[in-house]
Amino acid sequence: MHIEPGFIAQTKIMLANAGAVSVLGWYAKDLLRRPADILRTLLAAVFFSLFMQSFHVGVGPSELHFVGAMAIYLTLGFLPTLFGFAAGLLLQGLLFEPADLVHLAVNSLSLVLPLIAVHYTLGRTLRETTNGHRIGWRTILRLDAMYYGGVTAMVGFWLLAGDVATPFAAWAAFAASYLAVVAFEPVFTYATLRLLKRYEHRPWVRFCFAVHGLRLA
Repeated sequence: MHIEPGFIAQTKIMLANAGAVSVLGWYAKDLLRRPADILRTLLAAVFFSLFMQSFHVGVGPSELHFVGAMAIYLTLGFLPTLFGFAAGLLLQGLLFEPADLVHLAVNSLSLVLPLIAVHYTLGRTLRETTNGHRIGWRTILRLDAMYYGGVTAMVGFWLLAGDVATPFAAWAAFAASYLAVVAFEPVFTYATLRLLKRYEHRPWVRFCFAVHGLRLA
């Protein structure tokens, strides 16, 4: 989901910077009102960085990564995941790929805008409904498909707006590569949820994670 340096002009990068600051600034007040989410944000950033470094392969104009997006979102919550993605990209750029810092805002928006869409359509109801909605394989697969569909669409948007002509086939190959992620990540997400739910009454789990309001099928 990284856009490689050189694809996007500086003026458009500046617009992306403004957009990323606006999105994060809008939600920052909510994060500050929830002190427990600050620790979870740090955990999200660390987990996300580890996942990204564990598997990454260049595919056309971008890269295929193991992100663990829905595992982080469902176990840590919306705000920690939102800020954790941005912080994780910053951490990765500082430690491993300094060249990627040029597109920090671009890559952050590619992750956080689909997350916002997922949260306000499918994700939020999993915590707010009181009708006993249970999370099963089908629910997680829908969340993953919607999220990674949004990520690949965002990459397509940046490439379309870029100054380097990119064949549609190159973007299509990148988008198709995420089918493997969508197939594997629900298994990882469900196993993670099952493990944390088993110990959800432990003080450290309740303090560090946000799984107590979820019900598994």
